[in-house]
Amino acid sequence: MNQRRKGMITLISILVLAAVGGAVAVSLLLLGVDATRTSSSREFSAAARALANACVETALEEIRSYTPFTTAGTNLNIGSGTCTYVVANTGGFRRTIQASGSMGSVSRKVLVTVDRINPTIRVTSWQEVGDF
Repeated sequence: MNQRRKGMITLISILVLAAVGGAVAVSLLLLGVDATRTSSSREFSAAARALANACVETALEEIRSYTPFTTAGTNLNIGSGTCTYVVANTGGFRRTIQASGSMGSVSRKVLVTVDRINPTIRVTSWQEVGDF
């Protein structure tokens, strides 16, 4: 009977240790998956910001090439992302550029103001915004 009791204690101890080990393994797997998702979101966010900035640069180049340039919306596909920009004439040589870049499910927006076009373009504000 004493031998049987020792066997049961050993069996229960092994089962408890296996359960704890399994819980630790599952926790580590879930943490790894979460870290991968976070990393992908950061990469997409940085790419979306770069796309928005690329659209602003494109708009500035258009303004430099053709001073009265405005647009209600221009779309560009760059790599696996997209960006859209709008150029509005806010009076005289002042322009406002609204650019949005998207990569995957992440979007970033940049608002730029220009107060002079000739002889050189002068940007007075270049900032990321939540919405236009």
